[in-house]
Amino acid sequence: MFMPVGTQGTVKGISPQELLDIGSQMVLGNTYHLMLRPGEKLVQAHGGLPGFTAYPGPFLTDSGGFQVMSLGHMRKITEEGVTFKSHIDGSTVILTPERSTEVQEALGADVIMAFDECPPYPAEREYIRRSLERTIRWLERCHAVKTREDQALFAIVQGGVHSDLRRLSLDLTLPYETPGFAIGGLAVGESKEEMYPAVAFTAARLPEGKPRYLMGVGHPEDLVAGIALGVDLFDCVYPTRTGRFGYALTDDGRLNMNSSAPRTQLQPIDGDCGCYACRHYTRAYLAHLIRAEEMLAPRMLSLHNLRYLHRLVERARAAIAAGTFQPWAQAWAERYFRHAVPAWFQAALSAGEKAEAVAG
Repeated sequence: MFMPVGTQGTVKGISPQELLDIGSQMVLGNTYHLMLRPGEKLVQAHGGLPGFTAYPGPFLTDSGGFQVMSLGHMRKITEEGVTFKSHIDGSTVILTPERSTEVQEALGADVIMAFDECPPYPAEREYIRRSLERTIRWLERCHAVKTREDQALFAIVQGGVHSDLRRLSLDLTLPYETPGFAIGGLAVGESKEEMYPAVAFTAARLPEGKPRYLMGVGHPEDLVAGIALGVDLFDCVYPTRTGRFGYALTDDGRLNMNSSAPRTQLQPIDGDCGCYACRHYTRAYLAHLIRAEEMLAPRMLSLHNLRYLHRLVERARAAIAAGTFQPWAQAWAERYFRHAVPAWFQAALSAGEKAEAVAG
């Protein structure tokens, strides 16, 4: 399942009804941003995120741990938690495991994440080790203060690209037996060649009967490779961000709608896609809107890109159910990469096939 990102309570440019129409199953919100603006109490007064946003489906909230890395120049980490300078007004903000859990309970998401630190890349091994051990202590504190039985708390496995540190994090995290587990600390600047062995190592050691969530990952090739390795859940701003920049996702790769070719093309972005943009508009019309700087263009490209990723995981699910995932994924990759499938992707498919054979 791919989760559209609604960091501040909205998926940029997309209405809740449109999310339902394209088959979105769960939306991600962000604790740090919603805590600062508008404040969790106002969201709670609406009955939580579904009432506040008018999206009636499930939500997952990030704990704020990613901001520990992304706002590195504005924060200080201690055992107690993280002290930030607000990116809005410069005021001091303190986020601890207890505060993160309190805010997420007020936001009312169905899945909440344990407060963690996502180390930057590159980082010293010793720093990553100390960080993951602190993340475990923070997990214990989140677990201790959680009060809502209707929310599932997911733990996050860290360790960077180092298999021994991933093993240490797994050994310390798995005993908590949370309802699901996330693979964190990846897609933060490392190469695909470094990232996917870490995904393979971690996913293979997570419980089969619980969701495995690869955080912050959402390029089409990443979804297919991740699914091959046993990952269940993904989220990323990529489909909407790349749509706002004028790009459309297809099985033939990313289509640059800013280029000259689409300006005279009378076909839809993707003839196999049933999104509103593909059912109603030609590439030429959308290219015209981009050049005219009309706001409908980034909205429609974002809508299409989200639907493309939903269709991609729907096709993957159907192939898994039919027992044909490996040949389906190989055929998809041959087309997507134009018969130049990169070694890292091929290695991910092979690792997944071996794990499948052992499990079978």
